[in-house]
Amino acid sequence: MTTTINESSADPTATENIVWHQHTVDKAARAANKQQQPCVLWFTGLSGSGKSTVAGALENELHKAGYHTYLLDGDNVRFGLCGDLGFSDDDRKENIRRVGEVAKLMVDAGVIVLTAFISPHRQERELVRALLGDSEFIEIHVDADLAICEQRDPKGLYKKARAGEIKNFTGIDAVYEAPTKPELYLDNGNNPVSTSVQQIMTYLSQQGHIK
Repeated sequence: MTTTINESSADPTATENIVWHQHTVDKAARAANKQQQPCVLWFTGLSGSGKSTVAGALENELHKAGYHTYLLDGDNVRFGLCGDLGFSDDDRKENIRRVGEVAKLMVDAGVIVLTAFISPHRQERELVRALLGDSEFIEIHVDADLAICEQRDPKGLYKKARAGEIKNFTGIDAVYEAPTKPELYLDNGNNPVSTSVQQIMTYLSQQGHIK
């Protein structure tokens, strides 16, 4: 039995009055309708490593093949969902928590979700994994040497960080904790994007997420 509460008078922190409603159409039904197994492809790496580029190219390939996807980009979510957050450690953690919860809902909808976030701390990435389970969370380390990332510097952020205009910038004055056992490792400093995309497509096929 679902408990009905008066939202105007309810304490929003009183989670004991909130229950998860299981709908008739569930994740398995949605996935079957889309002929795919939903998952989250979590791209992590330094700024300039090529996370968004690889994720975008992969989504294009999946879309052309008829699969249902959505790409959550680190910059895009800060225009709305996380628009109230800054770049302190606490705000970054909350940013990843929110993205993880949204990704979980999208997986429940049967969608293959791609996320491109620096997500520098292992603990936060593992918290997202715990939301989904190992079979639905695919950690992808997009790796490139710091020198290569600085050379690319698509947004000019490294230059500003080196000049002291940006504080707590990952790779310069803030730590990046690389994955120890990612599902996929991409050498995006030496390999072309097409190689990385094919590597991921092969993995998804082998794991039964796509045909």
